[in-house]
Amino acid sequence: MAMLHLVNKSPYDACSLDTASSIMKGDDSLLLIEDGVYAAVKSGKAAARLEGLKISVLGPDLAARGIGEDKLIDGVTVVDYAGFVDMVEANDKVQSWL
Repeated sequence: MAMLHLVNKSPYDACSLDTASSIMKGDDSLLLIEDGVYAAVKSGKAAARLEGLKISVLGPDLAARGIGEDKLIDGVTVVDYAGFVDMVEANDKVQSWL
């Protein structure tokens, strides 16, 4: 059963990313939204925690923070709101990490 993990907190302010990434299984996905998108910046300290995981970020949240797609670590997928809905529908469960 695949699970979509949603992280909306910056990895520099909360441990939500650490918790989510530590329990993710092979078919799970991680969607970074709001301040969670900072984790996917390739020069950031949090980027190493995402290695080997299926990661997406919400494009409008990147834009709101002035982060260009060229600043993201390799392998990250940028989705719009429709893509967010598609990800929710494609997974058996959704877990929001607060």
